[in-house]
Amino acid sequence: MQEKYIDETKQGEAFAIAEKTGNSKKLFLESYGCQMNFSDSEIVASILNDQGYNTTLKVEEADLILLNTCSIREKAEQTVRMRLAQFKNLKKERPSMTVGVLGCMAERLKTKFLEEEQLVDLVVGPDAYRDLPNLLKETEDGRDAINVILSKEETYADINPVRLGGNGVTAFVTITRGCDNMCTFCVVPFTRGRERSRDPHSILEECKSLWKGGYKEITLLGQNVDSYLWYGGGPKKDFAKASEMQKATAVDFSQLLDSVARAVPQMRIRFSTSNPQDMSLDVFRTMAKHDNICNYCHLPVQSGSNRMLEAMNRQHTREEYLELINKAKEIVPDISFSQDMIIGFCGETEEDHQDTLSLMRAVEFDYGYMFSYSERPGTPAHKKMVDDIPADVKQRRLAEVIALQGELSRKRMEGYVGRVHSVLIEGVSKKNKNQWKGRNSQNAVCVFDMLEGQKLGDIVDVFVFNNTQGTLLGETVTK
Repeated sequence: MQEKYIDETKQGEAFAIAEKTGNSKKLFLESYGCQMNFSDSEIVASILNDQGYNTTLKVEEADLILLNTCSIREKAEQTVRMRLAQFKNLKKERPSMTVGVLGCMAERLKTKFLEEEQLVDLVVGPDAYRDLPNLLKETEDGRDAINVILSKEETYADINPVRLGGNGVTAFVTITRGCDNMCTFCVVPFTRGRERSRDPHSILEECKSLWKGGYKEITLLGQNVDSYLWYGGGPKKDFAKASEMQKATAVDFSQLLDSVARAVPQMRIRFSTSNPQDMSLDVFRTMAKHDNICNYCHLPVQSGSNRMLEAMNRQHTREEYLELINKAKEIVPDISFSQDMIIGFCGETEEDHQDTLSLMRAVEFDYGYMFSYSERPGTPAHKKMVDDIPADVKQRRLAEVIALQGELSRKRMEGYVGRVHSVLIEGVSKKNKNQWKGRNSQNAVCVFDMLEGQKLGDIVDVFVFNNTQGTLLGETVTK
């Protein structure tokens, strides 16, 4: 993803898979928000596929409509509410149709959804997807159904996710769920619960299965992958209570990453999302050790100001972040970084804003995801802080951050020109049907002319001769 910023107003993405013989019901499943939500939708589709549902892209023929929602920002929730409004006439025409809300928004609003959105029959939180068959039976009996209980154990490790849509080349593998970091602006700990890690054996088996199924790249996924810690199950916060044997045999993220790289040595590996205070230099050492681990890290910083970082409860300083970046570049010289940045957080001064701009210049991020701050109900910031930065000031500062990132992105892209890159063919260019698109190890998008014999999923050497702000222009190196 090479966008300068995320368009939160766009409609969610609906996917369908091949029909399962014998299934008679139709599921329309639309996902919003982060990669974790899309990964969860694959789990939901797998569960319901075994309950007689085939997926469909035609909402008008669905027996069951499910929206897997995001609560990270206000606009994301507004988009879902507007989407639900579009289903009201359809529900009147087909009263037997069931409409459900899944994910973070369901967890945050709970019963309010049933009260406020009269057409919603089903509300299911991120840890309750196994209960969908029972909840659907309740709706069939004419009752509204809700399960938003958060779990300390659930990782869905035993469920083999179906792969919705996609290109058959890249896939997500969830390794952790939940978050313990309690950043003051963030609703995730309240909608996805405490951190817990998935059994490494099940992760390795899923990666091997994907390789056998023709996939060429995986992204190890979690709210905070660096917090991965397997000691036999349970939340990370309870690790102190583990037995000496459990502690001695525990697996952290750098060890898991090493195991995955060795288990599927020809598979390209990425991971997301990382957190500065939890990131270990051992992770970068593991990246340097294996050619199949891509030289790219998404490392959200949120602000360049120590004062703002403290207010956000980020648990790292500006200096610690920059030191981590510098050490990572020493270990993996060709590494690239992307960022998340919140602009206009409570009490942000012009000096704080300038600190953010100077940190961006120091790091030279390849690209980033940048937003103006919006309060999320239930978070510590909403309860204890004043959202006191005027909207016009937020927008002006955001525009400056986006403009600077555009300059940095172009500079970083220029640095890839004149070199040969290993690029995985992931699809056809949107602008030219005679060109492939793919990404190099640093996650930069590259487009190049198709040659006879090339196909989706091939890894090819591409000489980059030019660039735009977010795209490399290249040509296949022929032998």
